[in-house]
Amino acid sequence: MNPQKISLSNRSADGYVIPVGSVHLVFVKTEIGMIGCGAFDVAALERFLVPAAKMKPRTGPSITTIGELLSAQVKEVNAPAIDRGIRVGMSGKEALEHL
Repeated sequence: MNPQKISLSNRSADGYVIPVGSVHLVFVKTEIGMIGCGAFDVAALERFLVPAAKMKPRTGPSITTIGELLSAQVKEVNAPAIDRGIRVGMSGKEALEHL
């Protein structure tokens, strides 16, 4: 599990792809919060006050790469992420800029 550096406007983030059986757990984290594939539970992260957004792929059945996650669309967002300006429909890259 080697992190992939993601360049943002004023900082960088770390992206991860973890194979789990026949699927991949894909997420990017900043020092503040994270975005992740459909396997993420943003409500559970909210209980720890972690801003988080769950993404849905723009094409295909699932997200399998960091690139797909960055271009994916925000499907679900928790209250701490809403407070940071993340909204349903944003791209993954746009959402990360708020984190």
